[in-house]
Amino acid sequence: MSVISVIKNIVIYKEPKNNERFELLEDEQEDMKNGEAPETSETAAQNFNENEENILHQPSKNIMQTLKRVMKNKKQEDTPKVTNGITADQNQDNRNNVSKDLKKNLQKMKQEFHFSTNQDIVIREFKVVQKNNAFIVYIDGMVDKNTINDYILRQLMAEQKNNKNTKISVDYITDNLLAINQVIRQTDYKEIIKQILNGLTALFVEGNQECVLIESRGYEKRSVSTPLDESVIKGPQEAFTENLRTNLTLVRKIIKNKDLVTEMMPIGKAENTACAIMHIKGITNPKIVQEVKRRISSIDIDFIAGDGGLDQLIEDHPFSLFPQILSTERPDRTASFLMDGKVAIICDGSPYASIVPITFFRFFHSAEDGTLRWQFGTFLRLIRMVAAFFAMFLPGLFIALTLYHQEVIPTELLFSFSKAKENIPIPIILELLVMELSFELMREAGIRLPGAIGQSLGIIGAIVLGSTAVAAGIVSPILIMVVSITGLCGFAIPNFSIAFGVRIMRFIFIFFGVIAGFYGIAAGIFIFGGLACSMKSFGVPYFSPVAPKTKANHDIGIMVPPWTLKERPDFLNTNNRKRTNGTVRGWIQQAKRGNGK
Repeated sequence: MSVISVIKNIVIYKEPKNNERFELLEDEQEDMKNGEAPETSETAAQNFNENEENILHQPSKNIMQTLKRVMKNKKQEDTPKVTNGITADQNQDNRNNVSKDLKKNLQKMKQEFHFSTNQDIVIREFKVVQKNNAFIVYIDGMVDKNTINDYILRQLMAEQKNNKNTKISVDYITDNLLAINQVIRQTDYKEIIKQILNGLTALFVEGNQECVLIESRGYEKRSVSTPLDESVIKGPQEAFTENLRTNLTLVRKIIKNKDLVTEMMPIGKAENTACAIMHIKGITNPKIVQEVKRRISSIDIDFIAGDGGLDQLIEDHPFSLFPQILSTERPDRTASFLMDGKVAIICDGSPYASIVPITFFRFFHSAEDGTLRWQFGTFLRLIRMVAAFFAMFLPGLFIALTLYHQEVIPTELLFSFSKAKENIPIPIILELLVMELSFELMREAGIRLPGAIGQSLGIIGAIVLGSTAVAAGIVSPILIMVVSITGLCGFAIPNFSIAFGVRIMRFIFIFFGVIAGFYGIAAGIFIFGGLACSMKSFGVPYFSPVAPKTKANHDIGIMVPPWTLKERPDFLNTNNRKRTNGTVRGWIQQAKRGNGK
């Protein structure tokens, strides 16, 4: 694009693009299907009159030709294409459905799973009650072999002396032979293959056009352990695992509510990765649930690596440094979000739950805030807010002070700065960048190394590197203090995603401070603040309830006594906003009435 076209695009006014993003509005009516209003009798009559008027304006010959053409096309549409007495649609259905011929089913399974080279697929042929030929298909390592041997093969192969003349059908097998708690009858090959890949066993019987999918999952899984990323001093000590069913059970163990709904959805075009969408019917706004399902169902990709990949595919602003989806590994925290009216997305194979919609202030809440006294929780939240401010702005403010605004520094402190800097041969910006990058390098190396070695490397490396750099006259002691305080403040932020964004923003504000001092930092705050205020997380403004201002919610920065939180957040537009129907601490009212008597 040339310079002239760029200038023209800036100067010449253009109509804004119609960007129809999802918005959660309080007075919004239910959207019509496909975004169109239903055709009423008045509109239908009006359309008929318009068509009739258009036809009457045509010459008589054109009218007859038009009618003949319409009738001919209608006849062609109504007549299906027949090939050897079987329609094309029926032929396609027959290829995709289970056949009565057992050999065809066996050949189909071997072909789909590449049986000649695939060593994980097990196909066992046998006779049901010593009469009908049959076979089972399963993946070795994903099933419980005791279930296969004792409750499937032994039950099916045992001879039935009293029922020799009984016809062996799928109904007879499921009702009389299989001692399994869950069986599913399926005719579609695609669905059968997907369930086999999920760990089920498929049973095919001669002369039956249905396959029996038997629950036999028994693959190895990690046991429930303590949280690693969100450890707390006071509170539950359980964390999610990589098994989807275990994670759903951990949440249901906390929320014993019949209205807690779990909807299973496949992800991607391969549809081999499952995710669960959890919400509480009667509390969560159904428009949020529909939007989550719409975004997940529209994903067209063959593989997604955990919930992190899914979050990037469904969030509103993927190019922003601020995360719009909160990830947590704690079932108790997930339960509290669900009771607020949010939606939890849990993917199979991921030990995290994704919470939507989310606001900026929620990233500074910890899992143990609800278990501590409200005074203690308020103090900790204020500490985290201050830590986030210094982690983002302290190096940039230090650069701005030393380069542009020395008059703000007290005289004694300025003399101390200049004395520490007089023997340093490199510019202060290069000095700061070297130390910041060294700190980030030590942090990354400490994470990648084994636990004990990584901690030792972080502590010893910081001491050795800092003291050596000061002794060599490469950096000043005051700069070591600034970088150390900035790093500690970054560790105080409870959420990893927002903390990572703050780490990147710190370098951006260093650049603004070098360019224009305080004015540059103010311009950066204005730019990124405006961008953040325009963001939304599944229809909810990112800085709610501050910008835009909504009904007061005291559970943001300063905690209030828990008995005063009688309503759910207003910006979620929940179906049931009240947490209580009266006084939370009813015993106080009872005591007052007793004293009155």
